[in-house]
Amino acid sequence: MPLKTGKEYIESLHQRKPMKIFFLGKKIDAPLGHPIIKASINSVALTYDLAQDPNYKKVMTAQSALSGETVNRFCHLHQSAEDLMAKVNMLRLLGQKTGTCFQRCVGMDALNAVFITTFEIDSQYFTNYHQRFLNYMQLVEANDWTIDGCMTDPKGDRSKRPSEQTDPDLFVHIVERRNDGVIIRGAKAHQTGAINSHEHLIMPTLTMQQEDKDYTICCAVPADDPNIVYLYGRQSCDLRRLDESPLGDIDCGNPTFGGQECLVIFDNVFVPDERIFMNGETDFCGRLVDTFSGYHRQSYGGCKVGVGDVLIGAAASIAEYNGTEKTSHIRDKLTEMIHLNETLYSCGIACSACGQKTPAGNFLIDLLLANICKQNVTRFPFEIA
Repeated sequence: MPLKTGKEYIESLHQRKPMKIFFLGKKIDAPLGHPIIKASINSVALTYDLAQDPNYKKVMTAQSALSGETVNRFCHLHQSAEDLMAKVNMLRLLGQKTGTCFQRCVGMDALNAVFITTFEIDSQYFTNYHQRFLNYMQLVEANDWTIDGCMTDPKGDRSKRPSEQTDPDLFVHIVERRNDGVIIRGAKAHQTGAINSHEHLIMPTLTMQQEDKDYTICCAVPADDPNIVYLYGRQSCDLRRLDESPLGDIDCGNPTFGGQECLVIFDNVFVPDERIFMNGETDFCGRLVDTFSGYHRQSYGGCKVGVGDVLIGAAASIAEYNGTEKTSHIRDKLTEMIHLNETLYSCGIACSACGQKTPAGNFLIDLLLANICKQNVTRFPFEIA
C-alpha cells in the first residue's frame, strides 16, 4: 500500500532498530515518546494524514511515473510544471496547518535531484547508477518513506578542500572500498527531521576536485543503521515542552507541532553497491548541488509562506482583540505583511511554472527564479515578523 496514515507512519518508526540519540548530553532511549521530540513527529505524521483526506488528496498525492499508483507527493518525481506548482501549494498548506517545519521537503528535493544526476552520469560514463536509483525510488514509493536529504557537512576550515582538512571526518567520505560496497565516515549537520526519517540520502555538499574523489559519494543509508549517532539540536524555547500540563501548552506556543534538526555522525557505515548512486564522479558534484539547491529554494516559496499565513492571521487576530483592526497604521502593516508573503509565494510559483522537462524525464524548476525565491526568503519572513 503506497499511502500510509499518520498512525502507520508512527508505527513504522517503532519498528526500527534501537538508535543512538543524545540530547543535552544524555542518551534518549525512548525518542518517540519524548515531549520535545514527539511534537516534530506530529508534524511529519500530518503529511501522511492529509494525503488520506479527500479535501486535500489532490494536492497531497500524485500518480507515480514508475508504478502508475497513487503516491504521497513527497515521494514523487515531478512530471510537469503543474506538478511543481502543486508541490508549492502542498508546502503552503502544511505550513498553514503546522505553523512549523514538517521535515519532508529536503528528501523530496534530494530524490528529484539525484534522479537527474544519476541519469546524466550514466549518459557520460555508461555506469548503472540510474537503474539503481530507479530501484530505490520504487522502494521509497512502495513504503511511503520519509527521506532525510543529507547535504550539509560540518566543513571545518572553509579555505581548504575536503581532502585538505586536518580532520578528514569533517566531510562524509569513503574510508574503505569493498567488492560489494563501501564504508563511509563523517557527519552531516543541521539535518531536518533526521530522527523522524526512514532513510538518509547522502549527497556531496559542494563541487569536488579530483583529489576529493573519496568525498564524492551519493548513497542511501537506513536511519536505524547501528553505526549512526544522532546529536539532537536545540530549538527556541524547546524546554517548555517538558511541561505537558494544560498550562504548559500556553507557554509552549505551538503545543502540537514542532521542527527538528540533528547532527548525524556516520561512524564506519557500510553501504552496499545497490545503494550507491555516485562514487568518485567529481565532475557531477556541482550539477547535483545546483539541482538540489534549486529544488529546495523553490520549496521556500511554499513552506515559509504557509508559516507566514499563520503569523499574519495571528497579527490580525491580536488587532481585533484590541479593537484596532480598522486603525490605518495597523491596516498598513498587515497589508505590507501580506504583500511580502504573497511576493515570496509568487517566486515559488513562477520558478515552477517556468520549469522544463529534463533528459531524465522529470521536471526541473527555473534555477534563476528559484534563486530569487531564496533571496526573498532571507529577508521577507523576518520583515513580516
